[in-house]
Amino acid sequence: MSGDKTGTRAVVLGGSIAGLFAARVLADAYDDVLIVDRDVLVGVEGPRKHCPQSRHINGLLARGQLAMEEMYPGITEEIFADGVPTGDLAGHVRWYFNGRRLKPAVAGLTCVAASRPMLEKHIRRRTAALPAVSFREQHDILGLVTTPDRGRVTGVRVQSLLGEGGEEVVEADLVVDATGRGSRTPVWLEELGYPRVVEERKKIGLAYVTQHYRLLGDPYDGDLSINPVASPALPRGAIFTKTDGDRVELTTYGLLGDHPPTDQEGLYAWVKSLAVPDIHDALQHAVPLDEPVAFRFPTTLRRRYEDMDRFPLGLLVTGDAVTTFNPVYAQGMTAAALGALTLRDHLHTGAAPIPAQYFRDLATEVIDPPWEMTNAVDLTFPGVQGERTRQVKAAQTFLKLVQTAAVHDGKVTAAYMRGAGLVDKPDAMMRPAFLARVLWNVVRGAITDRLGGGTRGATAHRPEAAASSGRQASPPSRDDELVSTN
Repeated sequence: MSGDKTGTRAVVLGGSIAGLFAARVLADAYDDVLIVDRDVLVGVEGPRKHCPQSRHINGLLARGQLAMEEMYPGITEEIFADGVPTGDLAGHVRWYFNGRRLKPAVAGLTCVAASRPMLEKHIRRRTAALPAVSFREQHDILGLVTTPDRGRVTGVRVQSLLGEGGEEVVEADLVVDATGRGSRTPVWLEELGYPRVVEERKKIGLAYVTQHYRLLGDPYDGDLSINPVASPALPRGAIFTKTDGDRVELTTYGLLGDHPPTDQEGLYAWVKSLAVPDIHDALQHAVPLDEPVAFRFPTTLRRRYEDMDRFPLGLLVTGDAVTTFNPVYAQGMTAAALGALTLRDHLHTGAAPIPAQYFRDLATEVIDPPWEMTNAVDLTFPGVQGERTRQVKAAQTFLKLVQTAAVHDGKVTAAYMRGAGLVDKPDAMMRPAFLARVLWNVVRGAITDRLGGGTRGATAHRPEAAASSGRQASPPSRDDELVSTN
C-alpha cells in the first residue's frame, strides 16, 4: 500500500460500506479525505435511515473478509470480540439445495456473521480513526463542479439538510461516487455533455423479509447458519443465522413475484413452505424481537462505465453505484472491498487515477467473474428474461454436476464454496482431478439413491408445505439443482 502523499483532497460521496472502504485506501494517497452523506454516521450503532438494507442480512463473502482484513489489520478479531459468531462457510453452514444437504467440510473460509449495523460500526470506527478522514454529515449532494471545458471534476456542490446556510462548493482533486444504486452520476454526466452510460438490467422480481429472534433452544447442532436456497421448482429460500447480541437473524426471500408476507402468521406459514423443515421447526421455540420488515429488489443493475469513450478526469464510481448484484448471492460488500483494492492499485503513483484504466480493471478483475456466475444461476429460473447462450448453458450444466456431487463429497463442497466465496477463480474447478472427482460422485450418488440410501431430505421440495402456504408446488424441472450459493 503506497504511502505517497499528493497534498490534495479526495471527496467520497456516500458513507456506507463502499464509501468507507474507498476512504480507507484514499487516506494513503491524499492529505484530506472527506466523506459526505445524508445520514448521521459517527457513533451510530443501529440501522440508518437512508440505508434500508441495514435492517436485513448482509453477507460478507470469504474473499471480502480477507480484503477487509488487508485494509484494516486486526478488524476481524475486533468484530468477533464484540460478540459476533463465526464459522466456516463450507464446514459450519448447513447448505440445502432442493432439500438435499451438501456434505460439510472445513475449507478455511471465515464467516463473519455480523449484522449490517455491527459490521458498518467497526469499519466506520477504523476509518474515522485515520488522521486524513473526516465526515460531512446530514448534507445532500447536489451535483458536480467541473473545469470550464467540463473535462475534469474539481469538486461537488452540497447543502445542509438542517437548513444551515445555502449551497456550498467542496473543492476536490478526486471525487468518488459511492452513493449506491440511486447514484446520480449517469444524469450528471449527461448534463455535462457526456454520453449516458449503458445500463444492463435483469428483472428477477426479488423480495425478502427479515426478522430477529431469541431462541429458546439450539437447532444448529454446532452449525452457524441454516440456508435452504431457492430453485426453479420452488423459488423460495432463506438464511437463518446466528448473529451479534445473542440473536438469530432470518432473511427469507422469493423470486419472480413469489414474495414472503410481513404479517407474523403469514411469515410462519411461508417459512413452513421452504424446502426443508429446519427453520420452521426452530421458530416454534423462538421469541420474535422485532416486526418483520420487507425489502423489494426488482432488477439487478450494471453500469458499463468501462465501455464509455469519454469520461471526466477526477471522478470515479464504486460499489453498488457501478453494479448492484442480486443480493441473494451476498456479493455486494465483497465487490465493494475488492473495488477499493482496485482503486488503491491506481493510486500508487500519487497522481489522480485515470478513469478508463480504473473502470477497465474494476470490470475485468472484480465485477465480471461474479456477474457471469450469478447470471448463469439467475437464468435457470424460467421466468427470468435473458439470453441463454451456449456458454451460459454449459456453465449451468457444470454447476448442476458440482452441486450434485457436493451432496456426497465434502471436498467438492469445499471447492464449490471457495469459488462461491470468490476466494478461488472459476477456472479452479476445471482442473482434471476435480472434474474426475465430480463425475465419480455424480455416478456414485445416482447408484446410492437408486438403492435407497439417498441423503436426508433428498426430495426437491415439500409439496405438502407449499400447499399449506397457499402455493401450488411446481413439478421438478431438469435444472432443479442449479441454484444460488449465497
